[in-house]
Amino acid sequence: MSGWFTLFTNCRYVLNGELVEDHLVISDETGLILKREGYIGGEAVDLDDNIIAPGFLELHTNGANGFHFTHFDDEKSYSSKIDDIAGYYASQGVTGFWATIPTVKGEDFQKILPSLKPRSIYKSASLLGAHVEGPYLHPSKKGAHTSSLFQACTTSPNSIYGTSNLEDCVKLVTLAPELPHSAELIKTLTSQGIKVSMGHSTASYEEGLLGMRAGATGLTHTLNAMPALASRAPGLAGLISLPRTHNPTPPYYSIIADGEHLHPSTVSILHRSNARRSILITDSIELASLPDGTHPGHSQIPFEQVKSGTRVTIAGTDTLIGGCIPLQQSVRNLMKWSGCGIAEAVGTVTENVAAFMGINEKGGRGVLKEGRKADLTVLSEQGEVLQTWINGSKVWDKEEEIRAREDDGETRG
Repeated sequence: MSGWFTLFTNCRYVLNGELVEDHLVISDETGLILKREGYIGGEAVDLDDNIIAPGFLELHTNGANGFHFTHFDDEKSYSSKIDDIAGYYASQGVTGFWATIPTVKGEDFQKILPSLKPRSIYKSASLLGAHVEGPYLHPSKKGAHTSSLFQACTTSPNSIYGTSNLEDCVKLVTLAPELPHSAELIKTLTSQGIKVSMGHSTASYEEGLLGMRAGATGLTHTLNAMPALASRAPGLAGLISLPRTHNPTPPYYSIIADGEHLHPSTVSILHRSNARRSILITDSIELASLPDGTHPGHSQIPFEQVKSGTRVTIAGTDTLIGGCIPLQQSVRNLMKWSGCGIAEAVGTVTENVAAFMGINEKGGRGVLKEGRKADLTVLSEQGEVLQTWINGSKVWDKEEEIRAREDDGETRG
């Protein structure tokens, strides 16, 4: 941009779960959002009455485009693959992601995690650290994990993940709160600034409360790999109904809105229970965006995988492995299934995630307030990603990509 700031006009933007009729100003120099008044000149961008949202945040993704975060050969090639997938995420409106590593051997955790230290990636989504899903999980709720690799909560996380990785790379841990000595483990992790979410668990409502009192603040893919919500046994999912005044406060809870892991009506019920704590995740795997068919496994899934549309299972079973839709499709699904507006739906992949992970203060991201990173997603009224901006610069534009493809086709023709 030519000016020292950019002014977005003829637009609405998302703030606090609502659409605000106003302009937005960002600094070209610092890449931060500025206050909205007192500026003359600069570069004006007319958005044709479209919507500006904070850049989407991928809390739970195992990979996409043929790359799974457990696919590690060496640091150099792995870093290159991270850069490639970060560029793909930006084309989906995602400006930050936590790479999820499911249950693998301790030596694999310690081999992979150093490459997941938070970093900015040029013209791409930022790597915000690692989400480790395991190995402190319950065997009867293993899902697609390898239960023989699960560990007791008395096993030191330093020995599993590595001390330096806990300090620098691991930002979120999913564990089962009903396991013996889980409270001590939760306290150990949270004392280091690591968020703890409860999942792959048989925990009762009461056991979930104990986990929260120990410091857990989230639920991982709610109602998947956990007890059903029953009339007299609400289980972990029942915690989302806690009143706002409750101590501890209600957990943030993630939902896979792909139509495979949860029925659309279930997605609606969960989201409507506490929209400001609801978080959409893709739980995407490397088969996202790949063609249907049978594909090889990897460190987490040592079996062939079968993809059919949005459904992926372990070959010969009905065991779901992960998601296959982009985050923007999840947002549109939530709007359709729950009837909520676009601002509320967008909050589940921006403001709610940033609040859960504690990155929404000044200098942070996920909310369109002064002093936060100018990581933005421009959306149509229907929730389609039109542009992605990172640190105040446009890095992806749908119309430009379409024109480039057309020009490429003409050149080849």
